[in-house]
Amino acid sequence: MRSLLCLLLTTYAAACFAANLPARKILFFTKSSGYEHAVISYKNGSPSFAEKQLLALGAANNWEFVFSKDGSKFSPAYLAQFDAVMFYTTGDLCAEGTDKNPPMSLAGKQALFDFVRSGKGFVGTHSATDTFHTGNEAGKGPDRFANHGAQADPYVHFIGAEFIRHGKQQVGRNQVIDPSFPGFENVGTEYSLMEEWYSLKDFAADLHVLTVFNDPALEGDDYQRPPFPNTWARYEGQGRVWYTAMGHREDIWTNPIFQQILTGGLKWALGDAPATNMSPNLRQVAPRAMINQPFTPSPKPASPIPAAASR
Repeated sequence: MRSLLCLLLTTYAAACFAANLPARKILFFTKSSGYEHAVISYKNGSPSFAEKQLLALGAANNWEFVFSKDGSKFSPAYLAQFDAVMFYTTGDLCAEGTDKNPPMSLAGKQALFDFVRSGKGFVGTHSATDTFHTGNEAGKGPDRFANHGAQADPYVHFIGAEFIRHGKQQVGRNQVIDPSFPGFENVGTEYSLMEEWYSLKDFAADLHVLTVFNDPALEGDDYQRPPFPNTWARYEGQGRVWYTAMGHREDIWTNPIFQQILTGGLKWALGDAPATNMSPNLRQVAPRAMINQPFTPSPKPASPIPAAASR
């Protein structure tokens, strides 16, 4: 009873504190030029599963979310109304692609970079790294398994890394590197979740790594590589970029650990929760992260796991 009372009082105090802050406006952009994930797809015009969770987080933190799949709106004038932009996207957003929603222009893509560099925030979840691939690589061949370094797409440098592939969904252990970063204060030294875990490449040298993943290595060819980051933060000009590879499954979006981490990341990206340490630490905490898994042909699709489709 005492623990429940403390939790209620803490929640109430946090809500009161949030109510005293200026309202923040966040664009949640979910165009899928590639694969469209179930958690961000619309059913009969209703908000997606992820959007429903964000509405609840917004109510608790005095955030106003705007939901959009229309890339044609990206311009300096349109973005000026927001404090942060949040991506759950796939593919080349400058192409109509899978979902047939209006694409972003190249000027709109640049407007996003300029928006963040001017002092605003960007948050990427899960497949935000499966977006604007280097050389528009969309195949499953050896090139996708290579590091491209300085030749990577500007968006890859911006968000901090690029998606390679993933194996089957399984429980993965995440080591918390910076427990003082907003959202990680009560998570502990590590956490394990059932998720669709991404293998990533082309990590930006200036990442402030928040979690390191794949130790011990997961089952499957896609994880036969040294540990690498999967949640991080970095500065982009005067602005703030935050990313987590989590977010594929519906039960991740309702998981208290994920919600704590995401809320902290949003607060930091908005500039409302400063970090005590933002020094680049990739080489110290994941020194072999640039070693990718060896190329293997794509496996045959497995039977889908309930509430969690492939990719």
